[in-house]
Amino acid sequence: MKTLRRAVAISVSLLFLSGIYCSGIYAQDKPVADDLTPGFKAPARDSDFEKRVAMIPMRDGVKLYTVIVVAKGAKSAPILLTRTCYNAAGRAVRSGSPRMIEALPLSDEVFVEAGYIRVYQDVRGKYGSEGPYLMTPPPVNSGFNPTGADDTTDAYDTIDWLTKNVSESNGRVGMIGSSYEGFTVVMALLHPHPALKVAAPESPMVDGWMGDDWFHYGAFRQVSLDYFLGQTTQRGAGASVPREGRDEYSNYLHAGSAGDFARAQGQDQLPLWHTFEQHPAYDAFWQSQALDKLIARIPQTVPTMWEQGLWDQEDMWGAIHSYRALEPKDRKNNMNYLVMGPWRHSQINREGRTLGPFTWASDTALYWRKEILLPFFNQYLKPGSPRADTPPVLIYNPGEDHWDRLKEFPTSCEKDCPVATKSLFLQPDGALSFTAPTTDGAGPAAPEKRFDDYVSDPAKPVPYRPRPIATDDGAGWGNWLLMDQRFVDGRPDVLTYMTEPLTEPMKLSGEPVAHLFASTSGTDSDWVVKLIDVYPERVAPPVEMNGYELPLATDIFRGRYRTSFEHPSALTPNEPAEFTFGLPMVNHTFQRGHRIMVQVQSTLFPLYDRNPQTFVPNIFDAKSGDYQKATQRIWHTPGTASYVSLPVVPLAP
Repeated sequence: MKTLRRAVAISVSLLFLSGIYCSGIYAQDKPVADDLTPGFKAPARDSDFEKRVAMIPMRDGVKLYTVIVVAKGAKSAPILLTRTCYNAAGRAVRSGSPRMIEALPLSDEVFVEAGYIRVYQDVRGKYGSEGPYLMTPPPVNSGFNPTGADDTTDAYDTIDWLTKNVSESNGRVGMIGSSYEGFTVVMALLHPHPALKVAAPESPMVDGWMGDDWFHYGAFRQVSLDYFLGQTTQRGAGASVPREGRDEYSNYLHAGSAGDFARAQGQDQLPLWHTFEQHPAYDAFWQSQALDKLIARIPQTVPTMWEQGLWDQEDMWGAIHSYRALEPKDRKNNMNYLVMGPWRHSQINREGRTLGPFTWASDTALYWRKEILLPFFNQYLKPGSPRADTPPVLIYNPGEDHWDRLKEFPTSCEKDCPVATKSLFLQPDGALSFTAPTTDGAGPAAPEKRFDDYVSDPAKPVPYRPRPIATDDGAGWGNWLLMDQRFVDGRPDVLTYMTEPLTEPMKLSGEPVAHLFASTSGTDSDWVVKLIDVYPERVAPPVEMNGYELPLATDIFRGRYRTSFEHPSALTPNEPAEFTFGLPMVNHTFQRGHRIMVQVQSTLFPLYDRNPQTFVPNIFDAKSGDYQKATQRIWHTPGTASYVSLPVVPLAP
C-alpha cells in the first residue's frame, strides 16, 4: 500500500512540473542563435587597492608604461619600484583577487603588509613602453649606445615623476629587482635620484662576459641564443624556433658551432647576434658596461643590499663582485651589504625551503624577505621605523643548515682577507693533499707521475647535466649546479681527485681559486674545475644522499685568454702553462667522514659552446674541420703543481 501511494505522489509531481514548463514559467520563448556574450560585464567587486597605468615621459619625450598599485586610503606611503623587460602588466599580477596582498606577486607580500605603494615599469622598447630597445643597454657615454638614454636616465626620470605625481607617497623610493631587473637597479645607482633612498639588486646581471649570463671567462653560454629570440624579435613576448629533437645535447652537437646554431635559428636577422659575433673577447664593448667597475668609480650614496644564490645558474658574478668593488669605500660598514642564500637563480622571490636534494630547516627566502629585507627598507623609507639589525653579511652554510652573520666576506681569499687560503694539490693517482709534491716524477720508477692526461673529443663533449637535456625541463635547469656528479665521475675525459675521509669538520668561507698547470696537444682549450663535497656511503637516511657528489663551485675558463682577456692568443702545444681563475664563492662546512673532491674536464656541453681545440680567430664561426681531439695533461711536478686555493677558516667555537 505504501508503495502504491509513493508511485501516485511521484506521478502527481511530474504532472505538476510538466504543467509549469508548459505554462511558460521555465519555458524559453525562442531558441538562442549564439551563446557568446561579447559585451558581458563582470559584477563590480570591492577591492582594497587601486591599480593605475601611467605613461611616464622621459627627458627625450619617450613614454614608459608604468603600473602603480596603491592601497585604498594610503597616505605618506613609500614607493617600491621595479623596472622590467618582462611585461610590467603581467609582473603586477599574481591572481585576480580583490585583495592587494593576493593580487601582487608572492615576493611583494611583506611590502603590501607594510603599506608600500608598488610600481612596475616596462623598460623602453618593451611591451607597453615606447622607444627603441637595446638589451641591457650600455651607458650613454660608453660609445656603444647611440639612443641618448639608458636605464640610469630612465630610472632618474621615473622616480622624479613618481614622487611628484603619486599623491599618496611620502616622496621616498626604494628599488628592487632580480636578474635583468637587478641590472636596472644597478644602473639607477650610477646616478641616483635624491629620492632613491635604498636598493636591493638581486642576482643582478653586472658583467655579461666575465661571469654572468652571456659568457664565463670567455666561454659562450649557448642557452643565451633562445633568450636573444625572446627578447629582441618583438616588443612583447618574442619568437621561438622549434628544435629538431628533444635532447639539446644532440641539437647543438649536430648544428656545429654556436654561430651555426644561431644562423639555423634565423638569428642572423638580429642586430644583437651580430653584436655578440663581433665582440667574442673582452674588448671595449664589454668593459664599458662592466657595472661593478663603473659603480666603484663613484661615491656610494644609496644603502644597497646585494643578493645572490649560492647555486645561481645564471648570474653568479654580479652581486658578489659589486659588493667587493664597493666594500673598501664602506668604512663605517653601513652602506654596503651582502646576502647569499641557498638558492637557484631568483629563488629569493619564491619559496625557499627546498633546493635540489635539500630541504632546509626553514623557508630561507621568506626569512630573508620578512626579517632582513623589509626592516632594512623600512629604516630608509618609513620615517620613525626602528633601526634595522642588518648584518653586513648574511650567508647560508648549507653544510650545517643555518645562516652565518659575518662582518665581511670573503673571510678567506688569496689576498687582503682576514684568513689566507690553503693550497690543495692535485696529486698522482687521483689524490688530493695539502702537501705540495716533492718529486718531479722524472726518475725511472714512475715518469708518468708528472701528469695525468685525458683525451678531449669535441665530437663527444661532457654534458653539464644528465641527458636528455630537454628544453622544457625547468627543474633540471634550475638545479643543475648541485646535481650529483657521479653521472660523469669515471668518464675517461674527466679527471677526479679526492681526499681521504675527513677526521674533523672543515669549513670553507670565501673564494676558491683554481691554479691549473696544464698543457694541450692542440692550440686552444677550455678548462672546467669543480669543487665537490662527497657524502659518505651509508645506508642511514637520507638514502638519496648516500655517496652524493655535491658540487659547491663550478666554472669554466677559455684557454686563449690565459694572458689577456682582450687579446686572445694560441696556446703552445704540449707546453705546461698556468691557468688561474676564481670559482664561485662558498660558505660550507664539510662534515666528518665527508671527502673533498676536485674534478677537471674540458667541456660543459651544451650549456657552453665547444672549443675547437684548434686556435681560430672567432670560435663562433669555427668550421667542422677545426674541431680536433686533443690530449690534455694536468701537471703535478714542483714548479708546475696544480692546486686549488681553498678558503679554509677556523671552526666556530
